[in-house]
Amino acid sequence: MAGKHSVLEVSNLRTQLGGATRSVTVVDGIDLRIAPGETLALLGESGCGKSMTALSLMRLLPLGGRIVSGSVKLGEQELLRLAERDMRALRGGRLAMIFQEPQTSLNPVLRVGTQVAEAVRLHEGPTAEKTAPCSEAAQSEALVSAAAGSGQVAARVVELLRAVGIPDPERRAEEYPHQLSGGMKQRVMIAMALAGNPQLLIADEPTTALDVTIQAQVLQLLKGLQRDTGMSVLLITHDLGVVAETADRLAVMYAGQLVEQASCAEFFAAPAHPYSRKLLESLPTAAKRGGALAMIPGRVPPLDQPFSGCRFAPRCELARSECHSSAPDWYQAGRDHQVRCLLWRDGRVEFAPAVAATSDADQDQASSSPAAEPLLTTEALKVWFPIRRGLFKRVVGQVRAVDGVDLTLKAGETLALVGESGCGKTTAGKGLLRLELPTGGRVHYLGEDLAALSAGRMRRLRKDLQIIFQDPFAAMNPRMLVGDIVGEGLQALGLESKAARRRERVAALLERVGIGAEAMTRYPHEFSGGQRQRICIARALAVEPKVIVCDEPTSALDVSVQAQILNLLKSLQQDFGIAYLFITHNIAVVSYLAQQMAVMYLGRIVEQGPAGAVLDDPRHPYTRALLSAVPSIDQDSGREVIRLSGDMPSPANPPSGCHFHPRCPQARPECARAYPDAVAFGAERQVCCLPEIVTGEA
Repeated sequence: MAGKHSVLEVSNLRTQLGGATRSVTVVDGIDLRIAPGETLALLGESGCGKSMTALSLMRLLPLGGRIVSGSVKLGEQELLRLAERDMRALRGGRLAMIFQEPQTSLNPVLRVGTQVAEAVRLHEGPTAEKTAPCSEAAQSEALVSAAAGSGQVAARVVELLRAVGIPDPERRAEEYPHQLSGGMKQRVMIAMALAGNPQLLIADEPTTALDVTIQAQVLQLLKGLQRDTGMSVLLITHDLGVVAETADRLAVMYAGQLVEQASCAEFFAAPAHPYSRKLLESLPTAAKRGGALAMIPGRVPPLDQPFSGCRFAPRCELARSECHSSAPDWYQAGRDHQVRCLLWRDGRVEFAPAVAATSDADQDQASSSPAAEPLLTTEALKVWFPIRRGLFKRVVGQVRAVDGVDLTLKAGETLALVGESGCGKTTAGKGLLRLELPTGGRVHYLGEDLAALSAGRMRRLRKDLQIIFQDPFAAMNPRMLVGDIVGEGLQALGLESKAARRRERVAALLERVGIGAEAMTRYPHEFSGGQRQRICIARALAVEPKVIVCDEPTSALDVSVQAQILNLLKSLQQDFGIAYLFITHNIAVVSYLAQQMAVMYLGRIVEQGPAGAVLDDPRHPYTRALLSAVPSIDQDSGREVIRLSGDMPSPANPPSGCHFHPRCPQARPECARAYPDAVAFGAERQVCCLPEIVTGEA
């Protein structure tokens, strides 16, 4: 029952989108309960209906959306019966939401403090409008009262910004959203949500695409605020590590329906639904390095079709004939564990063990050969951007995005480049391809210095050096057909002048990446995020490159789609010997895919070496902090997150000495005087830190 035992109780919620003639049920019979102070995680692939469920609870559905049945109770109050005026008063007060993308949720032309103040006034100010006073004395009294109120609001804004961990909140309140980092913007959204002291906070993917350090800070902030205020949280995510470390209970959603609900302890010990098990098996780990990741065939079905049986049956390897014709009921899989699957109808199910972890020998075979010749190397690579000011745009400084980077990439090898946003990873990748002109240093490719080549010679080498951009949709011309996009490089570089032969090669490439030749006559917007990424991979492969820079190719993808992309990249590398520079902040992907690893901080490499050695035994304080912040589904990992103070400094004004020393828990006075030289640690590792800290003799 709702009331004192539940903050939120949802019963048989059904939501439809579309008009009267053609409607789609996007939320189909959802039942949820959240207790006071509890965190419930709602997880599943994109397109399953997670965000639409949250918007239904807030009654913020898009045009054409409507709730057709069900009940949503916040305490004893039935939200679906409230007038819109009463619902507006409730939103941001007792019921608040952090939206998925803070950049689009914040007004770019209003200062941060102004936007937080608006939420404060709505939910902490007067509850009713007052009529304007008539007398001069009354008007004067009202102005004094308003001024006092403004001072109280400003103080409350600073208090909220400080509560969410924003340093120097008085100054930050006067800044605009574009002046803040992604983590800072997310904290501002949290501050606005907390302005009304909510009973229930809905957090829709609050850490999507954030660095692991910022993600850890945001999650720790939410847990601390929850502990202090007693609010409940509905956390929407597809990150299983975040769920394991944050939630008390979880609900798995598939194609508009819930298919499993359990406590986190029971779920991660023994997931009951075949879909849930596949999601867990899709996670990349070091133990799976020598083999392929488990994949879920197909994709989430469109919701505009009639369903007769289990909605997961077409993708389920355990499906029986009746699964396609009979819709499953809920069955008990544990004390606090329910599953919607016919396999559980006759009692407990014993699943076959997951794909076995590879042996040490398999992992050794997957690692790069020390005898392989370097294919591409950088020496003291620098990419600086001038800061121009004044009427004549004089150069008054430099943004040192990449400030002396040394990297070595071998054929058939993956070198992972990791670090926080703003550290220069993407600029380094573009710099070694000369998509950004290097300011200094050298980039050697097969004996030639790319930084010194003429434009004509560099153009001829473009076929060997390709890039897969982070955002596949933004990287493709929306007005071009997929066939023309993939074949553009063949035509531009003169590798295939005949249109018929070019079409044949493009069709074969699309088949190779799992899209199919029929995609040639379609446009980019007709594909999902994972499919668009496959198209971009096909475009890079079309010219038969030897090196591909992969810039966050799995960022913000579901774990199932991520597994498909990683398997594809590994297969292509094995078949063609391609070298990858893999830019990412996903450490799990690094542990699975990479043989070598370089950690970047504020334009410089602070540690590099074999990926396994760096991950197992990090030696630079920044690497240790970075790895400690990675969420894990292992409930008994016993790791302790290293909290870094402050934010990454600006590359336009880097600190003196070691760039990391203002945030380093092991900093010493000498760290502020000079940047440390690289210290050799073992045969293939280098660490830019004081020798006694590297060796552990400090």
